[in-house]
Amino acid sequence: MNLNVSLKSIGTRKQSVTPVPYPIDGCPSTVRELILAVTKAGVLAYNENMEAKELLHYLTKEEIEGQTRAGKVSFGVCYNEKKADLVQAQENALQSFTDGIYRVFMDEQPLETLDQEITIAKDAVFTFVRLTMLAGRMW
Repeated sequence: MNLNVSLKSIGTRKQSVTPVPYPIDGCPSTVRELILAVTKAGVLAYNENMEAKELLHYLTKEEIEGQTRAGKVSFGVCYNEKKADLVQAQENALQSFTDGIYRVFMDEQPLETLDQEITIAKDAVFTFVRLTMLAGRMW
């Protein structure tokens, strides 16, 4: 199954982010299963990207235009040699959701708890918004 996932971070200059298809196994029925599936897809894609060593990487005009719309143009090179640990990433994702570090929305409806049941429509879009903690004093 492919999920349409928009990843947004408050405070970035990006005005909009287009949904990206995430290939996952099965159909999640709770928010917990959704987070675990999306995290697994992200970790697998990250680890595969690390293994794909190219001698010379270049960007096509279409890739540059697509990355420009997203707000950042890069070669996608990862300089970190360490692979992501799936179990640790999933535990961190669940804990971060519980602690309020990010929010999840299904078609603009907030998902509140890990055990909340969800029904995924074919064209549903999930948005993950990372919240930014503010520091300093108000004058």
